[in-house]
Amino acid sequence: MPLDAAVLKASGADTVHTLLCRREAGAFQRAAKSGEELLVACTQESALFLELNEQTEGAPSIQQRPIRFVNIRETGGWSKDAVRSMPKLAALIAAAQLPETEPVSTVSYQSAGRCVVIGPAGAAQAAADLLRDRLDVTLLLTQAGGALAQTHEQAVSAGRVTALTGWLGQFELSWESSNPIDLDLCTRCNACVDACPEGAIDLSYQIDLSRCASHRDCVKVCDAAGAIDFARAPQSFSERFDLVLDLSSAPLLGQHQPPQGYFHAGRDSDKLMQAVLKLRDLVGEFEKPKFFNYKSKLCAHSRNKQVGCNACVEVCSADAIRSDIKGSGGIIVEPYLCVGCGACTTVCPSGALSYATPGLAQQGLTMRTLLSSYKAAGGRDAVLLLHSEGAGKTLIEALGRAARTSRTVQGLPAHVIPLGLHHTASLGLDAWLGAIAYGASGVTVLLTDEEAPEYRVALSEQIAIGNALLAGLGHGTDRLRLLQAEEPGALDAALRVTPAPALKQAAAFAMQADKRSNLELALDHLMAQAPTVPELITLPAAGSPFGTVVVDTAKCTLCLSCVGACPSAALADNPDAPQLRFIEKNCVQCGLCESTCPEQAITLAPRLWLADGGKARKSLRVLNEQAPYRCIRCSKPFGTLKAIENMLTKLAGHSAFQGAAAERLKMCSDCRVIDLHSSTSEVRITDL
Repeated sequence: MPLDAAVLKASGADTVHTLLCRREAGAFQRAAKSGEELLVACTQESALFLELNEQTEGAPSIQQRPIRFVNIRETGGWSKDAVRSMPKLAALIAAAQLPETEPVSTVSYQSAGRCVVIGPAGAAQAAADLLRDRLDVTLLLTQAGGALAQTHEQAVSAGRVTALTGWLGQFELSWESSNPIDLDLCTRCNACVDACPEGAIDLSYQIDLSRCASHRDCVKVCDAAGAIDFARAPQSFSERFDLVLDLSSAPLLGQHQPPQGYFHAGRDSDKLMQAVLKLRDLVGEFEKPKFFNYKSKLCAHSRNKQVGCNACVEVCSADAIRSDIKGSGGIIVEPYLCVGCGACTTVCPSGALSYATPGLAQQGLTMRTLLSSYKAAGGRDAVLLLHSEGAGKTLIEALGRAARTSRTVQGLPAHVIPLGLHHTASLGLDAWLGAIAYGASGVTVLLTDEEAPEYRVALSEQIAIGNALLAGLGHGTDRLRLLQAEEPGALDAALRVTPAPALKQAAAFAMQADKRSNLELALDHLMAQAPTVPELITLPAAGSPFGTVVVDTAKCTLCLSCVGACPSAALADNPDAPQLRFIEKNCVQCGLCESTCPEQAITLAPRLWLADGGKARKSLRVLNEQAPYRCIRCSKPFGTLKAIENMLTKLAGHSAFQGAAAERLKMCSDCRVIDLHSSTSEVRITDL
C-alpha cells in the first residue's frame, strides 16, 4: 500500500511500518510492553498480534489493556485510488481511537441443549446422529419416508406441527399425531413392514394411509407390543425445547429474521452443516445487548383504543413488536426476539424507540470525527458509506481484494469513507442529515441480500424525505442514496459517482440521544447554509416526521378530542376561548388526531413549513375558532355555537327532547339543574 507516513502520523499513528506482522513484529512487542492503549491498522493478522501480546513478557493482558484493530487495506490501501486515500485512512484511524461504546443492559438466554429436529425420518435421523453427542435430541417426523435407526437412541414422535413459538431456551412446540403407529411403543421389529401387503409401511414406521387397504395384518403381528391402533383418535401434544432444527421444505417460522436458536435447513446440505455446527455450541448461558430503548410517553402508536402510528410494528422483520392497544396503549417490544436491526428506531417519528448500542450521540461523534479528520488531512467532499458488519463488510473487503487483481475494478474511491453498523437500518434521517451538516458530501446506504424487504421500503421512504428536504433548501438532489449490490463489480460501478460539493461550513453541534432534537439541530444548520430558505417544502406522505394538520372548519365542532389524543403536545386548546391551536414543530404526523376526530374533520399534510425563517412552525397558531354559545338563562358561555346547533339538530326529532326539555339543551349545566328542579316543584304544588 502506498502510505504517506506524514499524513498518517498527523492523524495519531505513532509509526508507519511495512511488515509489522512478520519482520517488524518486535516493534509491536515493544509497544505492547509500554502498557499504553494500542491500535493496530491491520485486521487480517489480529489473531497473531493478540498471541504476540500474550507471549511478550511484561505486556499487560488484553483484559487489562484492550488492543483494537482497524482495516485500512481493503477500505483504501487496496484501490486504484490508493495514492489519494491518505485523508480517508487518517479519518479511519482517528475514529478507531474513540472511546468504546458504553455498556448497555443485556438479555440472557439459557439452553440445556434440548433440541428438536423436525422433518422427514431419514433426514431427521441423519441430523440427530450429528448432534446426539452434544445435545439431547428429539425427533418429530412430519411425513413418512426414509428410515429411523433400529435402536431407540432418542425420543421420536410423529405428527403435524400446529404451532411453534418462542426463542433460544424457550421454544414451545405443538403438534397433532393421527398415525396409527405409536412410535413410543414401537419396538422396530419390522414385522409390520413385512406383513403389510400394500407396502404402506416403511422404515420410518409410519403408515401411508393413502395406500392402506385395511387388511390389518400389521395389527395382528404387532399384538404383543400393541403399537398399532387404527381406532386411536388424533392426539395433541405440546413440549418445550431449547433449540429447533427445521428440515421442512418451507420454514415453520416465516420471519425474515427468525428467533435465536431456530435454524431452517430444508434439504440444503450446506445449510444443514452450518446449522449443526452452530447448534452444537448452543448449550449454556448466552447474552446479547438489549438493542433498544423505549419511552412509552413519546409513543404515538395509540390513544383511547385508536391506532395512529404503526410504523415499528409493520417494519419489524422479527415479529418482536406488537400492539398493546388493549393495555397501556403503546407497544410491547420483546427483547428476546429483537435481533438489533434498528429499523423500528429509524421509522419511529417521535423518538419513542431509540437504538441503544451505539446510541445516536456515539454515532454522531464517530461521523463528526471521520469527517473532520478527513478534511483536516486535506480530503474534500467525503461520502459516508454505511454498511452492515455482516454481508456489507464482506462485500467491501471483496471489492478491495478484487481491485488488487482486476484491471477493471477500481476499489473504494478515495472520497468514500466506510462506516460499519450492526445493521444498515439502524441509522435514519436524523443521522443522515446530521452527516451532511457535519460536512459529508453525501450518505450512501449499502444494501445486500441480508436486508428484509420491509427494511428496503422503509429506508427508501426515509431517503426520499431526506432528499426532498435537501433539495428544497437548495443543497442539490440525491445526496442520500440507497445502493443495492451483491458482488464487487456492481458495488464498484455504483460508487463511481462524482460527489457534490460539501457545505461550506461544517456544523459543530453534538448529536443528542433524542431523535427530534437531532433533526432540529441538523435542519437549523442546513437552513443557515442554504442559498435561499423557501417558505414551504412539500414532503412525501410515506413516513414523513414533519407536517401540519388541516382542519375542515365546516365540520369541526371544537370537541377537542384531538387534543386529548395528541401524544406530542402539537394540538392544544385555549382555556380562555373556543379555539383549537397547533405547534407544527411538535407534530409527528402519527394520525391519531385524524383517527380520533368524530366529525372526520382532520387530515394530515406532510411538509416542512419554514415561514419567518422557521420561527412560525415553532409558535402556537389557531387552526379553528368559533363564537361561544351562551346559556339562554344566565348568558354564561358553555360551548360553541356549532356544537350546540349540531346537538339541537340531531335531537330535534327525539321524543325525550321536546318542549321544555329542548330548551334545557340551550342552558349551561348549572341552569339546566335549576330549571329541572323548578319545573318539578311547580308540578308538585299543582298536584296538591
